[in-house]
Amino acid sequence: MKHFKTLSAYFEYLELPSPEHPMFSARSAKENEFLPCPKSSSPPITNDCYNISFKKVVKGELIYGRTKYDFTNGALFFIAPRQVLQWDSKAVFEQQGFSITFHKDFLKGTELADQIKKYSFFSYTTNEALHLSPKEAKQLESIVDNIIIEYDNNLDAFSKDIIISHLSTLLKYSNRYYERQFINRKEMSVDLLFQFNHQLSLYVESGLIQKEGIPSIERIAHKMNVSQRYLSDALKKETGKTTTEHLQLFLIDTAKNTLLDPQKSIAEVAYELGFEYPQYFSRLFKKKEGISPSEFREKFKLN
Repeated sequence: MKHFKTLSAYFEYLELPSPEHPMFSARSAKENEFLPCPKSSSPPITNDCYNISFKKVVKGELIYGRTKYDFTNGALFFIAPRQVLQWDSKAVFEQQGFSITFHKDFLKGTELADQIKKYSFFSYTTNEALHLSPKEAKQLESIVDNIIIEYDNNLDAFSKDIIISHLSTLLKYSNRYYERQFINRKEMSVDLLFQFNHQLSLYVESGLIQKEGIPSIERIAHKMNVSQRYLSDALKKETGKTTTEHLQLFLIDTAKNTLLDPQKSIAEVAYELGFEYPQYFSRLFKKKEGISPSEFREKFKLN
């Protein structure tokens, strides 16, 4: 897999105009204008750059992975260094919006170098782009206009600090809009929880849990065609519980049914649910239910 260490080498590969700055590039296209598009296709590649892109599709199809998306109303994408990128000949031919690309070293020595790692949307997969309202898009475009003014001017001792300041503001507004998007996705979050539990049920019923142990959140998220980070954020926002907590609750609920079989020992129940150590299962059960698995059995017998 090709990896590009510099912004210039990355742009050369994309067949885009060379950036004015060796570590920073900002481009925009308004009405009747179009952003230059990268080469029509590419195998998986990685680079050392961040990218923030707002795209309004004007012509052609925008396809990521196995899914086609309609982004005519505008969608914001965030890509972090080392993320794998790939596109095919069905990608966009013409587009409006803006694109900001900067090398990770551009942030060195600034507060944003640490802050940017806290923005979870840089970990999202592309099908979890931020969909902006016209008002939100206008707000972000005004910030980008200020960045481009600095970018197009002769760079001086103040240019980098001013650009970094605008970038920080852009990310803060983006974070606000992501919060809004999660709030508006209550129904989707409920559906995600249903899918999450459904995938766990399929995993248990197939016998994989006994062969391969308790599944990772990453594995379940992959089956749901969402990223691990997005799944975690969406469920936490709506339910107040993390994906790990939901996984544990599912296992405990499943254990309750299995514990009702008097022919099975506590250890056998633990092994059937993928626990390598029965002691860990017992501790988790007591933590969640307030009583031990054996006490749960006794309580049921009394009823």
